[in-house]
Amino acid sequence: MRYVSATEAKQNLATLLDAAQREPIVIRRQKREIAVVLPPGEYERLRAANVADFQRFCDSVAENAAARGMTEETLSEILGV
Repeated sequence: MRYVSATEAKQNLATLLDAAQREPIVIRRQKREIAVVLPPGEYERLRAANVADFQRFCDSVAENAAARGMTEETLSEILGV
């Protein structure tokens, strides 16, 4: 992974975008990481992984609720809808 300053990123945007096709580029401002530039395919892979993790979490919560007797009806009663 390559690190560049925000100033360098502004001054060399085209070069930075080309380099980001090969590896993630971390942009720093005042010694803090503020952004990461990466190719769209890598972004989509990460996004899909997060969606899948969230779905597994939701499924787990639903299974636990069902095992404890929670139904759509009891949930509606609790929420008052």
